[in-house]
Amino acid sequence: MEILTEYRVGGLVIGICTFLIIGLFHPAVIKAEYYWGTRCWWAFLLLGVAGVLASVCVADLFWSSLLGVFAFSSFWSIKEVFEQEERVRKGWFPKNPRRKYTF
Repeated sequence: MEILTEYRVGGLVIGICTFLIIGLFHPAVIKAEYYWGTRCWWAFLLLGVAGVLASVCVADLFWSSLLGVFAFSSFWSIKEVFEQEERVRKGWFPKNPRRKYTF
């Protein structure tokens, strides 16, 4: 971590990692809704709570920041799962033929 401070690129690396974390959650939400529907929202809640607890426990600012980004990306994914169901209902994303839909 000293190299980030020495070259003053810590903020840049946190920004890149934030972009990647958010980018990984997008397909995770799509797949989770496809296979489990909106019932999987609690998994994102548990991931978010774990991320918050880990962020508070970690002393290093870099890792604490990334854990915070992970936690709140998990919380945001709860909302996105329900919106993904709406996008499936509108036909923007494919339905899982093995699941029974209520709409």
